[in-house]
Amino acid sequence: MVVLLQLNSNIVDKSNFDRQFIIGITLVSAMGGLLFGYDWVVIGGAKPFYERYFDLTNSPYLQGWAMSCALLGCLVGAMVSGYLTDRFGRKRPLILAALFFTLAAVGTGAFNSFNLFIVFRLLGGLGIGLASAVSPMYIAEISPAPIRGSLVSVNQLTIVLGILAAQIVNYLIAEKVPEGATDQMILHSWNGQTGWRWMFWAGTFPAMVFFVLSFFIPESPRFLAKTGNWKAAGKILTRIGGSQYASAEEAEIRLTLQGNSSKIDWKSLFSKKTRPILLLGIVLAVFQQWCGINVIFNYAEEIFSLAGYSVNDMLFNIVITGAVNLIFCLIAMRMVDGWGRRNLMLLGSLGLAIIFFTLGASYYFELKGVAILALVLISIAIYSMTLAPITWVILSEIFPNSIRGAAMAIATTSLWIACFLLTYSFPVLNRLLHASGTFWLYATICLSGFFFILKKLPETKGLSLEEIEKTNIA
Repeated sequence: MVVLLQLNSNIVDKSNFDRQFIIGITLVSAMGGLLFGYDWVVIGGAKPFYERYFDLTNSPYLQGWAMSCALLGCLVGAMVSGYLTDRFGRKRPLILAALFFTLAAVGTGAFNSFNLFIVFRLLGGLGIGLASAVSPMYIAEISPAPIRGSLVSVNQLTIVLGILAAQIVNYLIAEKVPEGATDQMILHSWNGQTGWRWMFWAGTFPAMVFFVLSFFIPESPRFLAKTGNWKAAGKILTRIGGSQYASAEEAEIRLTLQGNSSKIDWKSLFSKKTRPILLLGIVLAVFQQWCGINVIFNYAEEIFSLAGYSVNDMLFNIVITGAVNLIFCLIAMRMVDGWGRRNLMLLGSLGLAIIFFTLGASYYFELKGVAILALVLISIAIYSMTLAPITWVILSEIFPNSIRGAAMAIATTSLWIACFLLTYSFPVLNRLLHASGTFWLYATICLSGFFFILKKLPETKGLSLEEIEKTNIA
């Protein structure tokens, strides 16, 4: 059956696709990923300075809270995304996310109170949580099957671009820190008083652009069909791929929506049939975070200082990690619709297990400098080519049309819970297990993920969303 469906997908005439229209609305939606990446990582470069400003350097718990508080906002944003997308569509939640990003960029650097700093980080987290669930889902729902993997990966590409932009902005804004500078010297420097604020404020312009452009993209045709607005859905599908493509897509959508209302069907969501698919999505979402790679972005200061690098070197090394992140994300976009989702996920989980075991051994034997940097770059390359983009592709396509909004919300919420636990726990784990033991723990998790993917994850490349639903993949 899968082979027949694959052949049916290949009948689609790719020459009829309005690529300019598809890419345009994809890029606007993916700006949620750009702000996601920027807001997520900008705090890593600001960390050495705002920690001195708010006097957090002697409290690992407050350090962890400052770094991870936005994740609570992510949790709330992801949790409500299911209700918002099923009630109001995909477009309006994207507009709301853009508004949150704008307010957070302005407010995080504007005040001298640590509590207000936390409030605006939480607000930015709301934007991240919404965008992380809605952007890939929206792109998947407007994308023709033969190019869906590449288009959904654009969202990850913009996340990576946002990460790199934050790293470059941090590097350019920060003034050189004198060798041997004390906490007090850093506190009273331009970096400690003003520089870290501009790192956050720099995100205001792209956030405002995202907010304005989000008003001009169409609603998802699959949401319109789900709410009975077939005429509008048909118009958008025709614009995407022509009348023949629209007719075929409409016929498949009708089959998958028979008997379903526009409201969240909680009974179907947790039914015996869909429960394995939901569990698969949750495990993959959690694994993408518990593989451990994000601590490199969020705690770069600790990781590189343990390897003997100064604050100035740390900021430059972060830019290098961002460049590697971007290069291998581009490679993933070329591979996802060719090599497939499953193979890339297997490569990523096993590759990270090997690298993290080696990285832990390097810290154990107190290796310094280039050896640590090389291992960090290899781990980022593997992650950027595999688990980072492919997880979002899989999550955006495995859930049935009738429950996609709610199921995506549950999976994304699980991802942010895992991310919060990862980010908050790293300073504590680092003190208890040291860097070596912490990375060995991540290596064990990666190896477990490899065996889970090997056993449970099917291949979905080349199939339409409705074809994936018919195969009952889980």
